[in-house]
Order: sequence, then C-alpha cells, then structure tokens
Amino acid sequence: MPPRKRAAAGQGELPGVSSTKEIQDILWKAADKLRGSMDAAQYKEFVLGLVFLKYVSDAFHERREELAADPELAAIPEHRRAAFLEEKDEYTEKNVFWVPPTARWDHIKENASSAEGGVGKLLDEAMDEVMKANKTLTGVLPKIFNRDNVDQKRLKELVDLISDARFTGHGDRPAQDVLGETYEYFLGRFARAEGKLAGEFYTPASVVRLLVEVLEPYEGRVYDPACGSGGMFVQSGKFVASRRGKDHTHDIAVYGQEANERTWRLAKMNLAIHGMDPKGVGERWADTFADDKLPDLKADFVMANPPFNMSDWARKSDDPRWRYGVPPQSNANYAWLQHIVSKLGDRGSAGVVLSNGSMSSKQSGEGEIRAALVAADLVACMVALPANLFRTTAIPACLWFLTKDKSPQGTKALEDRRSRVLFIDARAMGTMLDRTERILTDADLEKISDTYHAWRGTRSAREKDLSYEDVAGFCYSATLEEIEKHDYVLTPGRYVGATEIEDDPDAEPVEDRIARLTKELFEHLDESARLDAVVREQLGRVV
Repeated sequence: MPPRKRAAAGQGELPGVSSTKEIQDILWKAADKLRGSMDAAQYKEFVLGLVFLKYVSDAFHERREELAADPELAAIPEHRRAAFLEEKDEYTEKNVFWVPPTARWDHIKENASSAEGGVGKLLDEAMDEVMKANKTLTGVLPKIFNRDNVDQKRLKELVDLISDARFTGHGDRPAQDVLGETYEYFLGRFARAEGKLAGEFYTPASVVRLLVEVLEPYEGRVYDPACGSGGMFVQSGKFVASRRGKDHTHDIAVYGQEANERTWRLAKMNLAIHGMDPKGVGERWADTFADDKLPDLKADFVMANPPFNMSDWARKSDDPRWRYGVPPQSNANYAWLQHIVSKLGDRGSAGVVLSNGSMSSKQSGEGEIRAALVAADLVACMVALPANLFRTTAIPACLWFLTKDKSPQGTKALEDRRSRVLFIDARAMGTMLDRTERILTDADLEKISDTYHAWRGTRSAREKDLSYEDVAGFCYSATLEEIEKHDYVLTPGRYVGATEIEDDPDAEPVEDRIARLTKELFEHLDESARLDAVVREQLGRVV
C-alpha cells in the first residue's frame, strides 16, 4: 500500500489525546455506555461490528488512493477515471472488500445526524450492503443497531469517536494494522469483563504466543477445532510476518470450526480484519464432535484451547476417531486429543491447552487412553503452566504438544527424539498483572520455546547455538520406560525433580544456623510469656 495521506475528510482528532491506546480506552468507555439492556454477547457483536465496518471502509479507501495515484490513470478523461475507481474487480483482486457508496464510512459520518430513520438504520443498511457485495461475509455482520434497546444519541457519539483520525491507517501503518489492533483490544476487554463466560471465544495472548512459538507454523495448514474468535490463526499470521515478512503470511492456510454462532461471526471478522481468508472457518458454525466440517483435513499444525472437562458433548462410541480408546461421556478431554491426532498429517504437530487433570486422570478409561497415546509415541512435550493465566477459569492448566514424527526428518536434521518425551515445569514462571491475572513475559516465552527447540534440534535452535540438557526443577527428557514406571502419569513435576541449590561458600553452617534459630525461638517464647503475664495483670486490675 502507498503511504496514506492525512485523515480522511470529515475526520477529526480528540484534543489532548496522543496515542491509539488512549483513544481505544476512550472508545471503550463510550461504547460501554451503550450497553443498556443488551446481553453481553449481543453487545460484543455490536461494538466489534462497528470496528469491522470502519476497517473495510478504510481498507477500501486505501486501495482507492493507490489506484488514483497511478500515473496512467491521470492521462484518461475525468469521467472514465471516476468509473475506473468504481470497478469492483480492482479491489477484490487485491483481497480488499468491495464497499458500496452508502456503506462507506465517510457517507455514514456525514449522514449520521440527518439520515431518515436515524443512525441505527443507516448502520444496519450499511452492514447489509457490505454482506450482499461480499459473499464471504454473508450472514456474518450484525444488523442490530436500529433496535429499541440502542440509544441512538450515544450511538451517534460512538460513530464520531470511531471517525477519529487515529483509527485510520496512516504512514506505514495501514488500516489493517490500526483496526486489527483495536479489534484485538476489544476482544481482550470483553474477555476481562465477561470472566468465565469469555472462555468460549478468548485464550490469553501469552498462552497463544507460547503455542505458536513452540510449533513455529511457517507454512502449511493450520487447524483449530474449537477456534473461538480465531486468536490462534491471527497469532500464527503475526509469527510468520515477524520471522519472514508480511509477504509470507499467505504461506499458511487456516482451517477452523466453532460451535457458537456469535463466536463464529467474531472469528470471521477477526480473520478478515487481519488480512486472512475468513472462508477458513467455514460457511456455518457447527459442533466438532457431532458435525465435523473438515472430515478429510490433514493439518501440518493444530492449535486448540477446547472447553475444559466438558461433560455435555455429542459422543458416539463407534466413532473412528477414538483409535486409542472410547472417551467417557463425563469428560471430553481425551475426545479432543484424539480428534486432533486424527487431523494431523504425517509430520504434523499440535499444541493443546487442557486442564491439569488430563495429565493424571485414571477415571473411566482415561488412564488407558493416555497410556496408548504415549505408547504410540505421539506425545512430544508436556508443559505445566503457572496458575492465574486464565481469567475465565480457576482450573489449573497445562499444554500437550503432540507429533506424528519424532525422527530427524531427513534434511531437517532434527534430533532423534523417538521414544522420548520432554517435560517442562513452568509453574514458577509468569508475572502478576494485578491481584488475579498472571501473564507469561517475553523472557518466559523465550525460555520455554528455546528449551523445546534445543531438545528437538530445530533450525531456530541451531541459529541460536542452543543445545539441550536437563535442568533440575525445570525440564527433563524422559524415556517411555520411565513414563511407564510412573504409570503413564504425565505431570512434569514427577520428572523434573527439585531445583538444585548451589552451595554458597559464605553461607552459615547448618549446625550453627539451627543453634542460632533455636536460641532466637526461645527468646521469642520468653518474650511472649512476659507479655502474656503483663496482659493478665492489666486485665486483673480492670476487673
């Protein structure tokens, strides 16, 4: 895209506000006033739908300016130039959504006060027109702005805020970056606001990054069977862009499925606003167990954060996916794992977030399924996560990394890790953001992913000259025989042992320390007895 000029006509800037982050905060507060009688799910669609409409309009204008800047266009008559700028193919062939004139943001802003039927009707019609003009968005955008429970005056104020210049692409930051960040910002804020209810659409960013940094999805098919709002896909795209450049983001193709209709819509918009093909999450929402929309898919990478310990799921005992044992109706953890294994290509790898109980449960045949997965050499790495990473649940979580091939894989020259499993205990890592929420820092993510890559001998480990060795209290490479001795329990704490404490030559000898502490303890007990006597004496005088 060419450098964007200043803000579009009619757009202003809020005085005294300097950063996109600040204006995002202001926008959140303004949008929050509109919550009114809407339920949380509807309100989420409402705000994210507005941000998405602004994105498609800005991206359209960026493409239009690019076309208008073509020197050859300046040589043709004005009426033909105007017609050329309205050629739909000139936009869609560059993966830019076609936006009909009355759905463009400038039109909405200019007519928000005077439109017949109000700004809500104007927005509903704009959403409808964008969907009609772009088949991949059919049924995706919300048409809920002209309802009785929407305060039209505050909606107009929100439109004015979103029109602010800092929500428009400029310089080397196209609309995709600016509005993509805003969309992610709102998803995160909604997750914080909804708490447990947010589990179906949001995985904490640091956990998503850890899955991506370990799997390194540079190219191939990326699949998520419980894709929520599409966070795994967006982070995979960012990973490729940061390591190999934006031109390579289409080296990956994403495929996903989501059971919740509203969450499926969020995923569609999230992919589109980040320049990824929204067709990847299918034409409809559907339950992965009851209606697998991608029965023939073989993926290079699978990433998933499925619902923990789900008991209400569509179980068929004769399902061919249950190759390692029929999962119990009471818990779908091993149904997710086996579904994911069934989707892996010959050299495919997967990263899955599950509850800690999945590492050790022996109820209803789960222990036997886990043993079969280990015996088939499908488990590559287990990571125990620290507490409080998820606002959506207090259940402790872990990461399963599965792979179909632990051999050196020819020219990849990986370490031969057949019949071995890497255990990483990351429970002591992370930093508390506030009283209830922890994140894994960049240093934490690098330490865990570097450990995995050093163990596997990947290219990125060789480039950083990393070599693997067991570290007491943190990581251990176990054989399948060792795991069998532990009755196929995969809790990392069982294998990594306790942290070694280096001897301090200046430290106080143990005997001397015990004697000193014993003396101090007796002194405190004597003082306690003295104070007890004083209190009793004083109470006696009062009585």
